[in-house]
Amino acid sequence: MVSRKTAAWILALLWPVASLAPAAADGIYSCVDAKGRHLTADRPIPDCLDREQQELNPSGTVRRRLPPSPTAEERAREEEKARTAQEERARVAEEKKRNRALLARYPDKATHDRERRASLGVADDVAAAAQKRAAVLVTERQKLDTELEFYRKDPSKIPARLKRQLEENEQQTAEQQRFIAGQDGEKKRINTRFDEELAKLRELWSAQPVPTSAKAGGR
Repeated sequence: MVSRKTAAWILALLWPVASLAPAAADGIYSCVDAKGRHLTADRPIPDCLDREQQELNPSGTVRRRLPPSPTAEERAREEEKARTAQEERARVAEEKKRNRALLARYPDKATHDRERRASLGVADDVAAAAQKRAAVLVTERQKLDTELEFYRKDPSKIPARLKRQLEENEQQTAEQQRFIAGQDGEKKRINTRFDEELAKLRELWSAQPVPTSAKAGGR
């Protein structure tokens, strides 16, 4: 008959093996920590998060290797890399969307040229209206100058009404001149925009597949 002391000793020997039995079925984690200790556990080992760990099969062979957990700096770099990649994907998707819209709006150069002419025509019409108004102001100023001749010898007698009309004429004339100059700038912006679009459209048109009917007709 085994004594109570002997039974307790046997149980103490068997307990570590029994505790590892369920984990062995799922694998055992093994590593050497910073202090040089060889550690094993049934789950990733906290003391070895900064170094590689091995997950072993029940037979003792290596099932897989777990890389060290990234540091805060490494995580920040990875997050920045992921953010940059996401932004690039969004940019590419947006560019493709714009290109599709551009092709739908301008299926050929004739359509693009026609809209360029229309846009420039609007700017020309606006400038022409401003020039017409400027010509009217010139005529009005001539009349005011004629009236002003009566007071040339004694400017102190110029009526307040005439002074006000002269001032308004000068202000409106300056505004029309600025407006006309602005339309010249607007025409340059229109041409620049259409030139850039045309360069992009030529790339998109050339990349489009040739229709089957066109291929057959060219044979």
